[in-house]
Amino acid sequence: MAEYRYKAMDAYGKLHSGLLQAKGEMDVLHRLENQGFDLISCKPHRYRRFQLIRGNIPRRELINMVFHLEQLTASGVPLIESLSDLRDSVEDNYFRDVLAGIVEAIEGGSNFSGSLAQFPRDFDDVFVALIAVGEESGELPKVLHEMGETMRKTDELIANAKRVMTYPMIVGGIILLVATFLMLYLVPKIIPFVSELGGEIPLHTKALISTSAFFADYWYLIFSAPLAAIVLIRTATRTRPELKYFIDGVILRMPLFGPMSLKIRLARFATYMALLYSAGVTVLRSLEICEALMGNSYLARAIKEARKSISEGGGISDSFARVQLFPPLVIRMLRVGESTGNLDDALLNVSYFYEREVRETIEAIEPAISPVLTVTMGALLGWIMLSVLGPVWSAATGIQ
Repeated sequence: MAEYRYKAMDAYGKLHSGLLQAKGEMDVLHRLENQGFDLISCKPHRYRRFQLIRGNIPRRELINMVFHLEQLTASGVPLIESLSDLRDSVEDNYFRDVLAGIVEAIEGGSNFSGSLAQFPRDFDDVFVALIAVGEESGELPKVLHEMGETMRKTDELIANAKRVMTYPMIVGGIILLVATFLMLYLVPKIIPFVSELGGEIPLHTKALISTSAFFADYWYLIFSAPLAAIVLIRTATRTRPELKYFIDGVILRMPLFGPMSLKIRLARFATYMALLYSAGVTVLRSLEICEALMGNSYLARAIKEARKSISEGGGISDSFARVQLFPPLVIRMLRVGESTGNLDDALLNVSYFYEREVRETIEAIEPAISPVLTVTMGALLGWIMLSVLGPVWSAATGIQ
């Protein structure tokens, strides 16, 4: 299926535009007519090489979709009617077009999981696999309920982690802007006055003068170098898997944020692994699906090695212990689940403990960030004041 950018008009004369995945222009026309729109124009959509936003469905919209479908299907409303009702109520054009494509696929004879699989960028393997299990077992409302709970917990955990990282990034940017203003504008106006006073210039004042000169001569490098490095690293990691593997390993070993990132990913792995296993998906297939959800090639390769060991006849806990990456808590809980036959409950315990540790880490970090950034700003201003006023005070003392 290809993507088409369209313009259409509804029954009230209001114009609509957006992206639609379809088999061709006639398919676009048919789908828009089913939504009550009159097609004005459409053409194949090609993404620019460096385009970042591609219209993916927001996580919270997916959570709302799962909750909506769970409530309606549990009440006995047919799935096709539930999806049609959801399609007509959403405001996001892209999401509405995706739902229209799903409804169209189901009307064409496909099942729900098969229609979701036609949109791999919006619905990952876990989502499709769980829906397929719910359809096969006849327990779709129950599976949707468990999916919704899991997605809500994951979304809350990620939002908390982003909140902790966003604040220092914003304040750090402000400090950089203030430092740039001081070095490019204020210090160059004060230094000539300090130099005219005569006498020996202190070492910290010489350092301030050199720093100001460096900012004035290479300010474009100071701002562009980090962005260029990020773009270069991302480009290189796309073509060199081993480099990406090395960088992902370094990220997991970074002080403070590395362990927190590892715990978030392990909590996600345990949650989805438990959800897949409890729904009836085999251990090997569950591990294969979870590999793509880690967002870290270092951790994904470890899961792949454990899966290979299990497929060769090794025990689950022994295979994960042989990788020597997973913490003792994970190994211990896997061993308990393996011996009792309640692997999903053991994995949910792992998820609970790591989620709690992440929340406690966030609660500990958040109050400490503000004083550290305040001290940093104070140290910067104190250095400038001392470097400027020190020679002035020495000159005034010499005159006296």
